[in-house]
Amino acid sequence: RVGGAVRDLLLGQEPRDVDYVVVGATTQDMLDLGYQQVGNGFPVFLHPQTKEEYALARQERPTGQGGYNGFETTTEDVSLREDLSRRDFTINAMAMDDQGQIIDPFGGQADLQARIIRHVSDAFAESPERPLRAAYFEARFGFHINPETATLCRQMAADGRLSEIVPDLQFKLLSKGLMTDRPGRFIHLLWSLGALRFILPEVDALFGVPQPPQHHP
Repeated sequence: RVGGAVRDLLLGQEPRDVDYVVVGATTQDMLDLGYQQVGNGFPVFLHPQTKEEYALARQERPTGQGGYNGFETTTEDVSLREDLSRRDFTINAMAMDDQGQIIDPFGGQADLQARIIRHVSDAFAESPERPLRAAYFEARFGFHINPETATLCRQMAADGRLSEIVPDLQFKLLSKGLMTDRPGRFIHLLWSLGALRFILPEVDALFGVPQPPQHHP
């Protein structure tokens, strides 16, 4: 198991989705075992019975082309640690083996206990939607974004990276954030990270507008 499923179990919550990472296999190995490949862009497969997702351990390297197609994916000789290193936050960069042992190379358990959202590495900036994910996780769990992570998110916004987020993913992340118990916190976080102007520019423009107490007590 990997990612959010491990995080939720450690929080004492029932995982919403259970994903697995497979180390030391090839696409043909998975197909020979009856797994169904999902799409052509990533080595992701559905279990023939449970339909849970199994992904080959992979590394993604930017090609310099920008956008979502600007990555080269490799699955050859990729270790579990290398796969976890490409994930967004330490609390999502943990795995659990069949014996229940936690593999946690980046301190995710400590950050869970400290209630901190912290990026794993500078590769965080390669995916433009991650500032939205930071705001979502803070609003969902009531955690706090690490100052260095917040600074990186603001730099991504200042560089215009968030304009690369495709509309359907914008809508998905916005919907998830608004359906947390802290939707107002989510919107304020997007604004403070410089992300709101890319998602809801008309709402972003309202920040700083005077609110006379006699009209808006």
